Amino acid sequence: MIETIDELTAKLNLDQMPIIGEAWIYQVFAVVMSALVAAYVVKRVLDHLERRAERTNNMWDDALVYAARRPAWVLIWSMGLMWAARITANQMDEGLADVLDQVQRILLIALLCWFILRLMKEIEQRLVDPRYRAKPVDQTTVSAIGKLLRASVIITAALVVLQSLGYSVSGVLAFGGIGGIAVGFAAKDLLANFFGGLMVYLDRPFAVGDWVRSPDRDIEGTVEHIGWRLTRIRTFDKRPIYVPNAIFNNIVVQNPSRMSHRRIYEHLGIRYSDIGHMEPIVHKVREMLKAHDDIDQNQTLMVFFDRCAPSSVDFFIYCFTTPVWAEYHRVKEDILLKVLAIIEDHEAQVAFPTSTLHLPDPLALRGEFQSAESGKQVANESHERSNA
Repeated sequence: MIETIDELTAKLNLDQMPIIGEAWIYQVFAVVMSALVAAYVVKRVLDHLERRAERTNNMWDDALVYAARRPAWVLIWSMGLMWAARITANQMDEGLADVLDQVQRILLIALLCWFILRLMKEIEQRLVDPRYRAKPVDQTTVSAIGKLLRASVIITAALVVLQSLGYSVSGVLAFGGIGGIAVGFAAKDLLANFFGGLMVYLDRPFAVGDWVRSPDRDIEGTVEHIGWRLTRIRTFDKRPIYVPNAIFNNIVVQNPSRMSHRRIYEHLGIRYSDIGHMEPIVHKVREMLKAHDDIDQNQTLMVFFDRCAPSSVDFFIYCFTTPVWAEYHRVKEDILLKVLAIIEDHEAQVAFPTSTLHLPDPLALRGEFQSAESGKQVANESHERSNA
């Protein structure tokens, strides 16, 4: 491009023009204007491609257009400014031109790396988006693969930059192998968290969005993010918990989000005086559960007279329903209300803790005892008067 500008300058005899008299200034101006026009044209083309891509369900064209927009704009302007700077350097210092060539190579590598990283990010977002896929990919898997690929791209770009600067890549790798031993001893906790995160990605005991808890630690909430060093869990009172991944190698993790069913297991008691109604009540409750639409009939269903408690005779309900937390409570509430209605229909009552106090026959209350003593005293006085 510089040779073309030089030929155009020679044909137009810009060196003979009286204004300023420096042809390279016109060359710099022409390069900047060319960059401006090119940036405008590329923007219009990308806008048109973006509108066409939005009308399709193909995720690849959308990701490619979105990923290329900003790197293309930076590429045009950076290359334009680099050419303008090279023209200026040729007029001032020849050594500066060599430095600009090296900077230009590094800039091209950085822009290519940026474009690939943006493309990977856009594809990662679309793989988990139901608008682009009938069956979205698991977010945890996509995130793990995306992080590995991004790390590979960044490391490769860094090695290419070092090679372009004249460094030996093999020497850098050898130094990294020796230094990795020292880093491993110094950062063993960091490496433990890294491999803990790797095990979470491979074993997948939970995924982003799952409800998890641990009986070994005070950990319970919804998983928001799984990183290479730690996992962020949001508790039900909206407090964030940041758990180092190494901890998951040493604790038991429960995942209620993957429950196939939720169990309803309740004891209810009636009064001892209503023991004659126990059998029909249990039978009616059992029939009610068998006819309930929200109870899974393929799972265990039991209703039996269970025990004689201190203040009641109890029967238990054992059945399974939907695993959805809010729906489970709705079903449980409906069943308990229907059981209470069945107990009432059989003219029985739900028992509550009671105590019966048995008093010996000769025992009298203080007020009655005082009244009896007063009566005896009055009778004695009357008897004495009559004798007198």
